[in-house]
Amino acid sequence: MTIAASTQIEMLDDDFHTHPHTYYHRWREQGPVLRIHTPSGVVSWLVVGYAEARAALRDPRLRKSADGIRELFHQKHPTAPPNAPLANLDHNMANSDSPQHVRLRKLVNKAFTHRAIAELRPHIEQTTHALLDEMAEHDEVDLLTAFVLPLPVRMICDMFGIPRDEIPGFQQWARDLFRVVGDERAQAFRELRSYLSGLVARKRADPGIDLLSKLIHAHDNGESLTEAELEDMAVMLLVSGHGTTVDLLTTGSLALLRDDSLSNTLRANPSTLPAAVDEFLRFDGPIHLSTIRYTTEPIQIGDIEIPAAEFIHIAIAAANHDPALFPDPDHLDITRDASHHLAFGHGAHFCVGAPLARMEATVAFAALLHRFPNLHLACTYPDLIWHNNFGFPTLTELPVRLGTTSAHQGS
Repeated sequence: MTIAASTQIEMLDDDFHTHPHTYYHRWREQGPVLRIHTPSGVVSWLVVGYAEARAALRDPRLRKSADGIRELFHQKHPTAPPNAPLANLDHNMANSDSPQHVRLRKLVNKAFTHRAIAELRPHIEQTTHALLDEMAEHDEVDLLTAFVLPLPVRMICDMFGIPRDEIPGFQQWARDLFRVVGDERAQAFRELRSYLSGLVARKRADPGIDLLSKLIHAHDNGESLTEAELEDMAVMLLVSGHGTTVDLLTTGSLALLRDDSLSNTLRANPSTLPAAVDEFLRFDGPIHLSTIRYTTEPIQIGDIEIPAAEFIHIAIAAANHDPALFPDPDHLDITRDASHHLAFGHGAHFCVGAPLARMEATVAFAALLHRFPNLHLACTYPDLIWHNNFGFPTLTELPVRLGTTSAHQGS
């Protein structure tokens, strides 16, 4: 099939963000690749098939350079406002290509190796149990505020050497970045960047053994991070370093709260938790759409030829629900082998924090299930409140009771 055979453009409206899989199922019947019109006005290609998504994620011809994206965006939208999202991308690993991406990745990889993360396990367990001790003092809590958000925030803050008395401020920024929209989110982001700029200056003058100090003084064959790269890298690692885990803990906790048999199975067989975490990631992972890519030459994806100078999104959520690879994909099944999901990406841009997210989630769910065997929703499922977070619904709170009487959960 050529581009001429796929000229229809699908609109992404608010209903898509509320019920994305309804759209993905329909689009998948048309083929693994289609064109979409995003709410921001950008026309892009969308990859929904698993095989095609996996291939696209590792294809070096699909570029991610912030400067390249910005230039192409202005070519296509010359009258766009200067604060348009694609005109203001940071220069970090997520928005860079080789050789810059390789250089940046080398400078942070050592902090996120499996061995380095394994050494963090005692601290993760200690922090987890301390948070659960605080929860135990109440009959009812918002699980997001009491546990889901503070655990990964404390871990990434400790890795960055953020003083303990400054963590509450960072936790509030993290909460705002994931729960508010518009000007409030923009303000939280500005405050976070300003804080990090000051923290970098402090670490430069008085370095420690933390990750940020290592990034400031890291060298690879004589190369180091520029000041702009350092700030952008710090923002990316701090935000994505906890954000991915927050979403994983949220969706996994909700799955456990809605299915007593699932909770009982995992409580009785804690060794199956790593596989369950992979299934949580496949079923409702933290990333629904990949960050944007673009073509500099014609590229074949599946049987579609995409011309040069085109934007491309990869629908991670759609690929992880492709029935060609995952039978009955809309059913959460912790007995399936979901280890080949794409929730953390694939190829050169595979999420550097994946081992940390997996470790934190496994420890957190094991401790939560053991400590509170009667944990249950404090409201019905339809009463939960969601908001639009980067185009996809996110819970604003997750009220739970620690006692023995379960609320009717609804469907």
